[in-house]
Amino acid sequence: MRDDTTPNGASGAEGKENLDFIRAIIKRDTESGRYGGRVATRFPPEPNGYLHIGHAKSIGLNFGAARDFGGVCHLRFDDTNPETEDMEYVASIQQDVRWLGYDWQDKLFFASDYYEQLYQFAEQLIRDGHAYVDSLSEEEIRAYRGTVMEAGRNSPYRDRTVEENLDLFRRMRAGEFPDGAHVLRGKGDMAAENMKMRDPLLYRIRHASHYRTGDAWCIYPMYDYAHPLSDAIEGITHSICTLEFENNRAIYDWLVDCLYAEPRPHQYEFARLSLDYTVMSKRKLLQLVEEKYVSGWDDPRMPTIAGLRRRGYTPEGIQKFVERIGVDKTNSRVQFEALESAIRDDLNTRAPRVMAVLRPLKVTLTNYPADKVEWLDAPYWPRDIGKEGSRAVPLTRTIYIERSDFAQDPPPDWARLAPGDEVRLLHAYLIRCDEVITDPATGEATELRCSYNPDSLGKSNNSSQQRRSTAIQWLSVSHAVSAEVRLYDRLFAVANPDETEPGKSFKDYLNPRSLEVLPAALVEPSLAATAAGERFQFVRQGYFIADQDSQPGALIFNRIVELSTSYTWQEDGKPAVTPVKGAAAKPAPPPEPVVTGSISEERVRARAENVQLAQRYDYYVGALGMAPEQADVLTGDLAVAHFFDAALSVHDSPKAIANWIANEVLRELKGRTVDELAFDGADLGELVKLIDAETITTAAAKTVFARMLAEGGHPREIVAALGLDRKVSEDELSATISQVLGRLPDKVAEYRGGKTSLLGMFTGQVLKATGGKADPKQVQDLLRQQLGE
Repeated sequence: MRDDTTPNGASGAEGKENLDFIRAIIKRDTESGRYGGRVATRFPPEPNGYLHIGHAKSIGLNFGAARDFGGVCHLRFDDTNPETEDMEYVASIQQDVRWLGYDWQDKLFFASDYYEQLYQFAEQLIRDGHAYVDSLSEEEIRAYRGTVMEAGRNSPYRDRTVEENLDLFRRMRAGEFPDGAHVLRGKGDMAAENMKMRDPLLYRIRHASHYRTGDAWCIYPMYDYAHPLSDAIEGITHSICTLEFENNRAIYDWLVDCLYAEPRPHQYEFARLSLDYTVMSKRKLLQLVEEKYVSGWDDPRMPTIAGLRRRGYTPEGIQKFVERIGVDKTNSRVQFEALESAIRDDLNTRAPRVMAVLRPLKVTLTNYPADKVEWLDAPYWPRDIGKEGSRAVPLTRTIYIERSDFAQDPPPDWARLAPGDEVRLLHAYLIRCDEVITDPATGEATELRCSYNPDSLGKSNNSSQQRRSTAIQWLSVSHAVSAEVRLYDRLFAVANPDETEPGKSFKDYLNPRSLEVLPAALVEPSLAATAAGERFQFVRQGYFIADQDSQPGALIFNRIVELSTSYTWQEDGKPAVTPVKGAAAKPAPPPEPVVTGSISEERVRARAENVQLAQRYDYYVGALGMAPEQADVLTGDLAVAHFFDAALSVHDSPKAIANWIANEVLRELKGRTVDELAFDGADLGELVKLIDAETITTAAAKTVFARMLAEGGHPREIVAALGLDRKVSEDELSATISQVLGRLPDKVAEYRGGKTSLLGMFTGQVLKATGGKADPKQVQDLLRQQLGE
């Protein structure tokens, strides 16, 4: 860990409070003089893959504990498997440990350097009667070992003489036998409750070339043999490993006791890191790489240190996360939000704020001089950060805003741009949307024509005459810089992809939306010369880093993490966790992607495997008259189908309910299942019923839906509480329209002069004035009457 950062909020071991149990053990041993005041730990990866976020916890604990007690931490590669190890992994592991901020100094070791010494130890065990050469096959060894309920049986070769065992073992080394012909086993207890001690394997024959020793050896030590003895050779005091090696401790103690006297190394286990929406198995990660589900070990969606580094995570942020989750004795799963929260906290003070528009919508400021370029000062940092620095951003007549910052038919609480409404451009002026240009075929806005208030620069827009609004980002069309933006999300769509349903693989739970590439994004001109590795906060978007392949003229930005989070830490300062042991929840299916105009292959496979889903699909299409695409979205998961059926039981409007599920409910799941929502299908059915009965407008319904998502509750009660059930009479609506038009005489004149596109702006103003209670169609009909159409 970096020298100025100490876990648990203390500096060094002296006076440290709230020690984790590992550090408490080390403190006890140093105070008792068990090792003469010496502390030596080690981080011992096997070089058969890239390190991941789980290793970061072990690295932090081993290096951090050694540092806290004035000791040393070794980096040792336990390279005892020639068939899976490679120098590529050695190099990547060293790079990752250094990047995380740790230094092993001159304590770099390899188990393969000890092969001769380990061999001599094995001969000593044979001479002392603690080991023998076994000639059973792999299947026979498994059968002789017994079960958890039944004791094992001694191998018929267990009583070979010392001389015979030494002769066979030396001939094994000389290469006289093929793979699998013999193994060296320790003499444990074939009736031991801990099956690891039922004559553990110590050496096996492998005619394979080793990445460091070449063909010098054809017998290789097992991990359980090499690891404890390597610790002893190096003088390790505290061998810290994860809980899956708890049963292996018996072998560790037996071997070291056979060959070393006290004070010798002792093994201690802590809970490994299990993080939601990831897998930590090297085997599974290798599958994802080799089968091209990801672009490589450093794909920013991968939990590898290389992937997190390319994603834009900082070593300090990872250290902050590791310190927050602490060191426990019980396995648990940590919520992914805990990691994101730590990264976000770190980036908050190191990433300058800049503007970017990811999905551009053109805006023309009709009253802004055509040839004017106004350079406005924009600070890099908010006031609470306490840093200085700014840049100039150009404002011109034509700008881009984010498409999501405009709504033609906004809900009542909309705080961004809408027809007839004002909003502030960040660091600039207030603008008002006067006209909306739409695509005739789709009705989608293609351009906004707005006017700016030249007297509003630097002045508050929260007067009694102006609604409270959000300042939005923008870019000058003539100065914006093109960039490719990659929006990364969680690699898996379920919290625990290791828990799979029968017949499924962990790969079936990959998140189909884990990467979205926006090739036509735009950033402000100050970023034109951005170097790879620079981090920024794109205001109101998230934190981003210039990818390693980014360069001026071909900028590429990766999203590190989004801005908003509802994550909170527990009272003890630790993140919320889910126990691993005990009854585990059934893994949730991936969230249903909202599909229009196409059938999902994933859901087709689901229906092929589940007859109930197939029957529902046929019923929805045949009996309910749904389009195949609608029925497809509802029948990829039984929970979604049940949700739809519950809604339909309340209100018989299948297509309307299906549209709400596809376009509103599923897009709000964000990794959850429909069963985890604060409301059920019957509640949604009641909401759609209120719309169809014209009790509330669609705009009002979206407000109700937002409340249901946040707090649950019955739609009718929410409608009553918000006053959305009070209809506006035609007379009241006509009067409101007259008032709105009376405030906009210039726009009325323009409309009557042929600028009919202003109808949308008028409609928005009337809906706003009625609190969203009016029917938009009725509003437009009455508007046309009063405007003289």
